[in-house]
Amino acid sequence: MCNLLLADEINRTSSKTQSALLEVMEEGHVTVDGRAHDVPQPFTVIATQNPVGSAGTQLLPQAQLDRFMIRLQIGRPDFASLVNILTDRRSSNPLDSVERVTDADGIREMQKAVAEVNADRAIVEYISHLSEVTHEHAAVLLGVSPRGALAVCRMAKSRAFMHGRDYVLPEDVQSVFIDVCAHRLFLAPKAKISDTTAADVLTGLLEQVRRPDHI
Repeated sequence: MCNLLLADEINRTSSKTQSALLEVMEEGHVTVDGRAHDVPQPFTVIATQNPVGSAGTQLLPQAQLDRFMIRLQIGRPDFASLVNILTDRRSSNPLDSVERVTDADGIREMQKAVAEVNADRAIVEYISHLSEVTHEHAAVLLGVSPRGALAVCRMAKSRAFMHGRDYVLPEDVQSVFIDVCAHRLFLAPKAKISDTTAADVLTGLLEQVRRPDHI
């Protein structure tokens, strides 16, 4: 049984492996010898990409990137974090003391609670407007897809739930918008030449699009 799949350095996998991953993320099952096998619920895929060293790597197509709800940039730890890492591991590995805090049933209950978090029509229109203007930006060739807009709404609900609310606020949308959408944008060549990033574009749009003020 696999509830959490970690696909390490996904850009080094073969096209066949990437295709199988695309299937399980979209359809919720894997196909072996012509037979489909459903994966257990909850089921989550976490994938990593190695940004250094492009030999033997394959860029993920835009359609596959769009299947990932969110992309985070880990980067390197700052000085204080590095000191903590070294200190914590002087005599033991902190991972050895990790304890379970919930189970599959608990996660399913949380997923159900998140789905019931209220997103007011003004919030839905705000997300739709933010998504729409990505298609109108001069630096963008391919903007946020409907799947991306839906991911923003779901992540905003999740953030509201984590903050103990059963309703979404505009700041929930703003907090998740860049991490949910940056990997979904396909920038124009002139943007790449000027070192404009997807995050730069999305940051500008958050400043440009008026947030609802009556929530």
